[in-house]
Amino acid sequence: GPRACYDEGKRCAETLAFDFKRKYKTKVKVLRIFNTYGPYMALNDGRVVSNFIVNSINNKNLNIYGDGNNTRSFCYVDDLIDIIIKISKIRKNLNTPVNIGNDYEISVKKLAKIIIKLNNSSSKIIHSESLINEPKIRRPDLKLLKSLVKIKSKTKLINGLMKTTEYFRKTYY
Repeated sequence: GPRACYDEGKRCAETLAFDFKRKYKTKVKVLRIFNTYGPYMALNDGRVVSNFIVNSINNKNLNIYGDGNNTRSFCYVDDLIDIIIKISKIRKNLNTPVNIGNDYEISVKKLAKIIIKLNNSSSKIIHSESLINEPKIRRPDLKLLKSLVKIKSKTKLINGLMKTTEYFRKTYY
């Protein structure tokens, strides 16, 4: 499907990292990063958070693929960095990838409504046909991560969206 090159590219990178680990007998930690957002995102990177923020600032429609009930979880960049630092300090040899991110789920439709309200925007939500192989739920399984380190999201979604929006306004508008 259309996501195959993305999915296979990640699997290939993980395989190469573990091959390096076996060949050179070194420690390697493979982290699978899920939906990170925050300041310094590119204006046109194609991610849902940046797309919604940019369109809402410009009072343009927010496009949702499908009915909008599909869910995502988003991890603010500062929280992600905290997790990466904690994992980097583990002395234990990890033989499997570790999912990192935030497991708080929100529907894409609810995210769009929050961002429109946050920006006091006149944007409307429009719906397009679902993308091929579009996941209904995109939330990391964090059981392994939680067994390795203590994690706690410091940044609530609304606060992270406010900081991200402020960055876009200051940087691009």
